[in-house]
Amino acid sequence: MLVTKYNPYSEVRKSFDLFNSLMQNFDQVREESAIASFVPRVNTREGEEAYYVELDLPGIKKEDIEITTEDNILTISGERKMKEEVKEEEYYKVESSYGKFSRSFTLPEKIDVEHIHAESKDGVLEVVIPKLKEEEKKPKKIEIK
Repeated sequence: MLVTKYNPYSEVRKSFDLFNSLMQNFDQVREESAIASFVPRVNTREGEEAYYVELDLPGIKKEDIEITTEDNILTISGERKMKEEVKEEEYYKVESSYGKFSRSFTLPEKIDVEHIHAESKDGVLEVVIPKLKEEEKKPKKIEIK
């Protein structure tokens, strides 16, 4: 039989080792997700004649953005490319998040899907979703034949 002297701190050490390994894994996952993800900020508003969706997309070319509508859902997707710049003399570094993004919006009823248009200016993409014009309901006389 092997006799071992009891050390109460060995259990505490095991707990700290487990905690440290969990924290290291958490930090690694957080860093990877922060580096490889990009979620643009969105503002939406309703005007008298249209709905407006604005996305902040600084540094993204309009060729890298795709806007589609299907089954009453507007989807804006694209990719922000990694830009890393380092200058050595007095040390200058640029960091920015990058990756693919996709934002979807359920369109309200009574919109003019055929005339949705988008414009990109100064890093802001604005999508204009025109409302269908409601015709005035005038009384109509029906002729009997």
